[in-house]
Amino acid sequence: KTSQLNTDDVVLEVGPGPGALTLELARVCRQVIAGEKDKALSALLEEKLAQNNVGNVEIVIDDILQFLNSKSCKLKAINYQVVANIPYYLTSALIRKLLELPRPPENIFLTIQKEVAQRICATNKKESLLSLSVKFYADPKIHFYISRGSFLPAPKVDSAFIEITPKKSHSPIAPERFFAVLKAGFSSPRKKLISNLSINLLNIDKTTLSLIFQKLNISESIRPEKLSLQQWLSLSQCLEVQ
Repeated sequence: KTSQLNTDDVVLEVGPGPGALTLELARVCRQVIAGEKDKALSALLEEKLAQNNVGNVEIVIDDILQFLNSKSCKLKAINYQVVANIPYYLTSALIRKLLELPRPPENIFLTIQKEVAQRICATNKKESLLSLSVKFYADPKIHFYISRGSFLPAPKVDSAFIEITPKKSHSPIAPERFFAVLKAGFSSPRKKLISNLSINLLNIDKTTLSLIFQKLNISESIRPEKLSLQQWLSLSQCLEVQ
């Protein structure tokens, strides 16, 4: 319901398993592309779809990251959305891959580990390498939390249902430059940002950094987690990265 899907939508579901969510998606969407690398689970899903006379689901038996990279991936030519209860270990890699695609999804709805969702949205007002990496490309939002007891078998952690909406217009800052500065700045998160940058950006000295910080009204005592996305963008624009 939160994802507000309709009969015009094509949905990529990652890790459908036995198909509980797949059947619900198929009822409200034009087409579901279900990516499941486990052949045994794919067979169970195919059987369930046949039993329920569902004909608008295409099962892709492949690792999702490889599928998105493949030349035959039909998502490269259509508008689509992503809805999935993904394995927690896959969270960061999948989100990054989806957001960096030449044609990213219109929306991404994921059930992920609660703490990871909170890090992505920086609910504690502290940015991270993960949160800023997502926010460079998209706007994240937590809709609600799900207790571990809602799943069978119950996982060891609570979950969150998160929406990630890719931005329609891209930043004028090249991703390569932004992420080079970001990674340098977070190389030692507990140290001051200016120290991290002076150590890791070999072509710029601390005196020059001080002048740039003054120009951008950034305190030289600030730590990387306290900078907003806009400040990171401004900083990246002022720095030449080798």
